[in-house]
Amino acid sequence: MERVRRMIGCDEAYKRKIYGNGVGIAVLDSGVARHIDLQGRVKVFQDYVRGRKQPYDDNSHGTHISGIVCGSGIRSEGRYMGIAPLSHLIICKVLNEKGDGDIENVIHAIDWVVEHAKMYQIRIMNISVGASPKEADSEEASLLAAVEYAWSKGIVVVAAAGNNGPGCGTITTPGISRKIITVGTLGDTNTKQREYSGRGPTNICVMKPEIVSPGNEIISCNGRNSYKKMSGTSMATPVVSGAIGLLLEKHPDMTPKDVKYCLYRTAKDCGYTKQIQGWGRIDVAGMMRY
Repeated sequence: MERVRRMIGCDEAYKRKIYGNGVGIAVLDSGVARHIDLQGRVKVFQDYVRGRKQPYDDNSHGTHISGIVCGSGIRSEGRYMGIAPLSHLIICKVLNEKGDGDIENVIHAIDWVVEHAKMYQIRIMNISVGASPKEADSEEASLLAAVEYAWSKGIVVVAAAGNNGPGCGTITTPGISRKIITVGTLGDTNTKQREYSGRGPTNICVMKPEIVSPGNEIISCNGRNSYKKMSGTSMATPVVSGAIGLLLEKHPDMTPKDVKYCLYRTAKDCGYTKQIQGWGRIDVAGMMRY
């Protein structure tokens, strides 16, 4: 995470004492473990799989995502601190121990987040999961309608491009939505394309992803008090969510459309086509000067 923070220019925000304070980020994933780096960050836990009241994560994916967003890094003396360490989490468990989930539960979670956004200061929704698009699928249409409804209600929805690349048209749902922000990943040096990252265009010829971020071999929270390394657009997505958390502390009146335009204006061109990199790699330093 130290490498990732440096690559995307987080120091520019930290020098200004901007750490995402007051920004709520909803994470729809496999839950969250009681990791010391996440102590005090989880404001509410909703379980759509088993209906439990206390936070848990029987898969570890959601804990890893949460650590990337706002882990304190206390266990690692700051090395694995998340992108927006003073933001807070609203955890919606929609995936089971195998990482599988029902679209219906995801939709229920989205609706709950929209309904409780004001109560928990929810500004961002991170969805690091996705499904392969299916034509004329009613569940897919309902999921797309749900994320776009959340967007219309002022929540910045950030979704993974998926790991079905490198072929064209491999963006997963809900990342195919024309409204929300879809995140892909590139190699750390900008010279090697990670071949798994989903690419556009969508089936209605929308350019995707909008933005790319480091997502390869990211070390973040795992289990109770350990760390582990994971790769994928799932990891790149919370990097972007955390970066937007920093932006929204600086500019709390920004709408989702404003945020998207800021990413467009400040992204760093990595030299790939738009269907691979979108506008380019996220640049927090540029966002802080916006």
